[in-house]
Amino acid sequence: MQEYDYDLQSIQAARDLARKGQVAANQIANYSVEQIDRILRSMVEVAEKNAEQLAEMAVEETTYGNVPDKIYKNHMASGLLYEQIKDKKTIGVIDVDEKNQVITIAEPVGLIMGIVPCTNPTSTILYKSMIAIKSRNAIVFSPHPKAAKCTNLAIKLMNDAAVAAGAPENVIQGISMATIAATNELMHAPEVKMIIATGGPGMVKAAYSSGKPALGVGAGNSPSYIERTANVHDAVRQIIASKTFDNGTICASEQSVICETCNHDEVVAEFKKQGGYFMSEEECKKVCAILFRNGHSMSPKFVGHTAVSIAKAAGISIPADTKVLIGEQHGVGPEWPLSYEKLTTVLGFYTVADWHEACDLSIALLQNGIGHTMNIHTEDKEIVRKFSVKPASRILINTGGTQGGTGLSTGLEVALTLGCGTWGGSSVSENVGPQHLINIKRIANGIIEPDQVAAADETFAKWHPELAAKYAHTATSGCGCSEASCAPAHESHEKSIDMPVGHGTSGISYSVGCNCCGSHAQQEEPQASSDTIDAEELKKMVNELVAAFRGE
Repeated sequence: MQEYDYDLQSIQAARDLARKGQVAANQIANYSVEQIDRILRSMVEVAEKNAEQLAEMAVEETTYGNVPDKIYKNHMASGLLYEQIKDKKTIGVIDVDEKNQVITIAEPVGLIMGIVPCTNPTSTILYKSMIAIKSRNAIVFSPHPKAAKCTNLAIKLMNDAAVAAGAPENVIQGISMATIAATNELMHAPEVKMIIATGGPGMVKAAYSSGKPALGVGAGNSPSYIERTANVHDAVRQIIASKTFDNGTICASEQSVICETCNHDEVVAEFKKQGGYFMSEEECKKVCAILFRNGHSMSPKFVGHTAVSIAKAAGISIPADTKVLIGEQHGVGPEWPLSYEKLTTVLGFYTVADWHEACDLSIALLQNGIGHTMNIHTEDKEIVRKFSVKPASRILINTGGTQGGTGLSTGLEVALTLGCGTWGGSSVSENVGPQHLINIKRIANGIIEPDQVAAADETFAKWHPELAAKYAHTATSGCGCSEASCAPAHESHEKSIDMPVGHGTSGISYSVGCNCCGSHAQQEEPQASSDTIDAEELKKMVNELVAAFRGE
């Protein structure tokens, strides 16, 4: 029996996953709201019951973060997410504009590919599975090799829970033979219709280069500005709570703190009081030496580690109760490595004269994580207005970046994929949810006769009165053909054209015209319904369309 190389086997396995996923996608596309909700509730129950086990496995396998916070992440990505999305309209008719007579219908995308980061290996599976199913899609994942064991367990749990509640087989799958070749094959598989990419810049860029629609996120490098009117105690407490949550593995967490000369001493004292350790210049160099590689690229060895473990590895002595390491910086760029993203318990620290300098510094820092998130601690509404123009998709006021950016402590949508907009090369600037995983189509009823559009346009008449008058004359003069020559054409078309759903039953008139103009049919049938549809007729039309979609 012929043996194939491992990468070739992984490519074939990826193709098999895509084909099975396509079958599942075709099946779940016809599910009702009630069926989908039943599946989601089953998934939530299983996710919550296994949240602790998944968290323990993730920390053991990756060494990133801590178990209690990963448990909460798993809860956030399942139970909390469900409460937010359960009433979202993502199936069938989701809106009816009675005034403009437009019906909006949601259709699934199909088979989605999800790229999973090792920083959130299980919670990302729960989250993306939930939003995929909510929008009636199947999903196939590409786990990070560093977290393959816990990720694949999460995939199995979610698929089993979904299938047990009535979902198609293989509606949630993952690559078990994790290779770059398999991931690349899946990205380019014809069955995959969209990619949700959460991970390193290289993987996100590859997703956008695949030729498929992609929802990707860029790096974060959130500055946190403690403005002179801020409650310093609360600001420091919120920053530390954010930066230490799962040891800083959320990309919306603070990366640098900016204070002003006038509150510098108070800010420093408060950080020291609450567990911050200000490194000397020499200590900062030692930490940066192990924290980064190739300049300012974060070393995977220290992602999601505690301040104490980082200090020990760097050979510096700090108090045992230290929560975050803080290094004073005097610029932005390669010479100041703490000015870049650090998904761990280390912060850069800056002092400026006033908000003008804070503004310039924030923009400079955001260039290395543009479009993501910024935090401001202030009681001055004018400062909020001034900083609202910064190139960040989430500008958070008086809260932590981790909890605020992911929607835990703010009114933003609960999410683990945070768009960065065109600033960060992302196709979306929002927190990604099921509403981003549907195709929207609209049924629009004619409310103005096509040959009367210009005549009925008051703004056209305002700017082009003479031409508008000619259009008006043409619209009222008829087609010029005789009734004898017009009538037969009308009759023949009436017999040969299949009428839309609802014709002859809803009281709505679907005129096919006389093949010459649109005016004669109206003259022939003055007793017919008007060109407009009232609210009751439109609702009836919607019900008939929904019934037709369901094959009733």
